[in-house]
Amino acid sequence: MENIENIETARLLLRPMTEETATRVVRRAPAADDRWAPGYPTDGDVESATDFLGHCARTGDPQPFGDYEVVRRADDLVIGSLGFNRPPDDEGTVTVGYGLVEAARGHGYAAEALRALLDLARRRGITCVRGDADHDNVASQRVMTAAGMRFTGEDARVKYYETAWAGALRS
Repeated sequence: MENIENIETARLLLRPMTEETATRVVRRAPAADDRWAPGYPTDGDVESATDFLGHCARTGDPQPFGDYEVVRRADDLVIGSLGFNRPPDDEGTVTVGYGLVEAARGHGYAAEALRALLDLARRRGITCVRGDADHDNVASQRVMTAAGMRFTGEDARVKYYETAWAGALRS
């Protein structure tokens, strides 16, 4: 497995999920040194960590295209998670998801974290990042727009967003 470093932003630390941390999230059982914000993990965090563990069991750790814990640097609390739903497909496309505990919403953290994840994807040669949000999840739609993703369409259930790069960098 490649050693994946934390991703730092102005206010956040995106810490790569490991099988050990994902297992604790799924069990909702923090270790003594875990600093989880009240409400973490959410049901969405548990679902994402479960998917991550499934990828690890089937094909090995997908990092850097796995999950990340979102840590607020001001108090070192894990306030949510975000990441890639699965490794890139043959065309270099990935899908992202994210979520924060209730108290951390509305402060721009999700857009800040998503911008960092989009930058990672671009630097790793990804050509397209996609996301979606339910029609009534206007906050998530705003997060994707604020992070630089553009609206590309909708169906009866969700609105779709994406960011694409021509000739993405390889590192």
